Amino acid sequence: MSILFETVQIKNLTLRNRFIRSATYDGMSDLTGRVTESQLKLVSDLAEGGVGLIISGIMYVHPSGQISSFMNSIADDKLIPGLRKLSEKAHEHGAKIAVQLYHGGREARFVKTRKQLPIAPSVIADDPYYKGSYREITEGEIEEILDAFGQAARRALEAGFDAVQVHGAHGYLFSQFLSPFTNRRSDRWGGSLSNRLRLHRETYRKIRSTVGADYPVLIKLGAEDGFAGGLTLTEGIQASQLLAETGYDAIEISSGVRGEKYDGTEYKTKINKPSREGYFRLWAREIKKSAIVPVIAVGGLKTFTMMEDMIRKREADFIALCRPLISEPDLIRKWERDPKKKPRCVYCNKCLEELHYGIPLHCVTFSKK
Repeated sequence: MSILFETVQIKNLTLRNRFIRSATYDGMSDLTGRVTESQLKLVSDLAEGGVGLIISGIMYVHPSGQISSFMNSIADDKLIPGLRKLSEKAHEHGAKIAVQLYHGGREARFVKTRKQLPIAPSVIADDPYYKGSYREITEGEIEEILDAFGQAARRALEAGFDAVQVHGAHGYLFSQFLSPFTNRRSDRWGGSLSNRLRLHRETYRKIRSTVGADYPVLIKLGAEDGFAGGLTLTEGIQASQLLAETGYDAIEISSGVRGEKYDGTEYKTKINKPSREGYFRLWAREIKKSAIVPVIAVGGLKTFTMMEDMIRKREADFIALCRPLISEPDLIRKWERDPKKKPRCVYCNKCLEELHYGIPLHCVTFSKK
């Protein structure tokens, strides 16, 4: 049996294999943020398809963090019954499921019904990669958002989810605080690496106070920004060590504040040769060297033998996939039968581009064939 199909654990959570469905925004919620039948089918297909741990698409914990009209909310107790249906669908087919807890920060500018400006640690006038109006977050608003993360985690637990993952990557609120380019505060939330990580660490403590000591709390970390002058990998490695020491139970390694489209982002395209695959592999490897918690690798992972090699060489503990599972939600079962099978995903990013136009998640290239 392949090392990828070993039974493994994150904290006290047992997974049937090392494959994780990396959180993927699907644009399928209704306008109130509730779970829909389409999302129940999506999770059911992934679970039946063999994924060990499904991480949900982003769910906003506070209205100020919402970035889409068709985005799931976990900001109200009224949502728990629908969320419970989602966790039950995963469990029906032997998978585990986690909620990705989210705040968009300055990226929360796309919901036209919002009357207030988006919030961020600092307003950056000379940012070449970001256009849009936003304002600096206040100390009181930071405390309100911390409370919102704690209550959202409680709801996830009550809804039957097996874990939560804090979204600390891809240029959203936590990335904005961690990056020295987007965080230019002079108070206790800015300046030193420790201060820029304060939001991440205080969020963990708030979550832990609502879910208890045994519930798995994960984080997705943007370990380096997508442009020069932002967060460096050196600081990203130090950040991962501090977050593990804080208590996070596993760290998924991705990119931080976005740079040039698409190479300066987490969704690089044209993964058509081995040298383009596993584009965050080096980062995971470097972080794994000093990691005291499991490391989850993501980013252009395509070849089964390469994934096995990463686990054997202790470059990562888990393999997370996103786009290949959009095209083939049963890909893990296919690999179980034939490890030489090549994913059909061509990383064209058409699925992402259609999401930007409000079209729910689907594989554009192969749904037409």
